[in-house]
Amino acid sequence: MSVPIAESLPRRHAPLHRPLLYFAAVNAVLVVVTVVGMLVDDRVIAGSTAWFKPSKFALSFVLYSVALAWLISLRPKPSRFLWWMATVIVIAGTIEQVIIVGQVVRGTRSHFNTTTVFDTVLWVTMAVTIVVLFLATMAVAVGLSRARIGDAAVTWSIRLGLAITLVGLALGQLMPMQESGAEGFAGAHTVGAPDGTPGMPITGWSTTNGDLRIPHFVGMHALQILPLLAAGLVVLAPRIPLLRYARVRLGLILTASGGYAAVLALVTWQALRGQPLVHPDRTTLVVAAAIAVGVVVGAMVSFASAIGNRKVVTA
Repeated sequence: MSVPIAESLPRRHAPLHRPLLYFAAVNAVLVVVTVVGMLVDDRVIAGSTAWFKPSKFALSFVLYSVALAWLISLRPKPSRFLWWMATVIVIAGTIEQVIIVGQVVRGTRSHFNTTTVFDTVLWVTMAVTIVVLFLATMAVAVGLSRARIGDAAVTWSIRLGLAITLVGLALGQLMPMQESGAEGFAGAHTVGAPDGTPGMPITGWSTTNGDLRIPHFVGMHALQILPLLAAGLVVLAPRIPLLRYARVRLGLILTASGGYAAVLALVTWQALRGQPLVHPDRTTLVVAAAIAVGVVVGAMVSFASAIGNRKVVTA
């Protein structure tokens, strides 16, 4: 029995998680405040304008929180456990942001800073809260992965998006393991040089050395990209006949997820070799080309699975 395309889209079964929405709203305001700070405050911390780091974290938390609130609301059976785990994420994220902004006000670095006892306490607190955030996100991921949300493509986009996001969060633990090259700092995001090297516009990622913030960022935002891709395929299905086949959409999501995971592995490997994103060597380019070819072949196989079958299957 066929199911209308509209029913392939996930539907909300519970209100959006209010603490996550409040957290997103506060961070949205913080984005504006920090942008103003970058315009009026000429202080520099670790090679970047002082308010650059809290601005990036605020924007990332907005995207992360809104996506997670939406995904939790799609679960067919509301879960108090997931609600509380999401609230733990809000508390951990709030502590992170308070420390990051507070350290900017003090004119010093937040991450890896052990120059004084007070700075060390703040850094250890941040290290603990990020572990708590990771474990709470893992709990939410397990809870969401056990439910079928929308069609198979949407369900797997959420499962794989959350899995890759967890990997991205875990990759952040590579940074404290790096030699900082500076006294009083227990870690670095730059590989092969002290933090503060020339950076790319907007992101600030190093243009001269490897930068572990890149895989951390790429991994974390699979949570938004893959489910949005799955929803986009469903929306486009009425206009593109081949996308009306559920197995085509599923194949495309599995291909995209595999490609995304491969890109995450590539940028992690590139960063650990001390190579900047904008200056890849021949080996990196060859691997990137192989990933691109694999994604194209996977997409072609997905479309080929529906060729010859005139009956539109949407479930």
